[in-house]
Amino acid sequence: MPKPIPQAGAPDPSLRTSPIFDENEDELSLDLGLETGVCYFNGESFALGDYVASGNEILHCEERGVWARAGETAPAKDIG
Repeated sequence: MPKPIPQAGAPDPSLRTSPIFDENEDELSLDLGLETGVCYFNGESFALGDYVASGNEILHCEERGVWARAGETAPAKDIG
């Protein structure tokens, strides 16, 4: 069974969050000076390869410690 993707909420500007890029952005600026083995989201560290949900977006922790947008979550079905 796949591991559920944690809901990380919206980025809080007062907490450490790694940069978020669109999946179609091929190259990151070398001026950013990014070279970490983890991604941060709202002060919490995540391993390379981890996924988190931020609202309806799915983010993937990529090399160099940046988030890449990897898709969207399915909307919750209204029951009742």
